[in-house]
Amino acid sequence: MGSDLALFRRRLLKNPRQVSAIAPSSRTLARAMTLGLGPKSGPVVEFGPGTGRFTEAILARGVPPGNVTLFELDEEFVTYLREKFPGVTVHQLPAQEAARLVPPTVGTVISGLPLLSMPPEVREGIVAAAFDVLAPRGRYVQFTYGSRPPLPPETIATLGLTVNRGHKVWANLPPATVYRFRRG
Repeated sequence: MGSDLALFRRRLLKNPRQVSAIAPSSRTLARAMTLGLGPKSGPVVEFGPGTGRFTEAILARGVPPGNVTLFELDEEFVTYLREKFPGVTVHQLPAQEAARLVPPTVGTVISGLPLLSMPPEVREGIVAAAFDVLAPRGRYVQFTYGSRPPLPPETIATLGLTVNRGHKVWANLPPATVYRFRRG
């Protein structure tokens, strides 16, 4: 198994639109994204894990591997994730397929997907899929490089969500802000 950075660079050069980042997420961002997770958090789903930086942080917080499910499109990332994280379920499917495979008992959905670079209907489909698998008090955690939430106010209202701005992570390239969404 090669390094995370080498794999990231290779996939970025092959498919820059899908990777949609100039560098892998930092460990500091991964800690901010997984804040509040622990051994009793319940199932965790991750959309767009890439090389698994957030997955590492989820597991480091004590979430058992059997409670972690990943949705990743890139075949090479999927192969890497399956080798790197035994016991974690990895699907080579879009996030929108989550409800077909995961019961609605998930405590947290963590997303590393570049929502702001996606068409509105795809972005809304991804967030709707997250809430399809989340338990009633579950939360959807998303970061963005922008200065506003990764969903426009009208989408937040249409989906009946509340949003809390979390940490601004300066130790990331580029700096990122974490947002937590819940049902209103």
